[in-house]
Amino acid sequence: MNWYVIPLKKFADFSGRAQRSEYWYFILFNFLISAGLTFIDLIIGTIDLNTGMGLFSGIFSLAILVPSISVGVRRLHDIDRSGWWMLLALIPVIGAIILIIFFALDSQPDTNRFGSNPKAAI
Repeated sequence: MNWYVIPLKKFADFSGRAQRSEYWYFILFNFLISAGLTFIDLIIGTIDLNTGMGLFSGIFSLAILVPSISVGVRRLHDIDRSGWWMLLALIPVIGAIILIIFFALDSQPDTNRFGSNPKAAI
């Protein structure tokens, strides 16, 4: 659960580095929470079936937008890439595939231009 709380505490911190565990656990918990909220929206009838977005899941999506971008930028910093690479998400399919590959890469073992290796702190 700590891996989920760290990105929320650093919700607007676009500097530094985030290791793979921090990023992927954050994504996993967001998916699970969003699925649960969508199910609740479906049960109570606050979901728009045309968009697939409900009241609670929509509010949650807006609430985690900035922390999600922030942890993604810090994850890119961990592999010594600029946060501007996040703009690849705007390219349909290909951009998402490239970002998934980047997010799955291992950290740079030493200090890079974005800071020291977060694995060394553990």
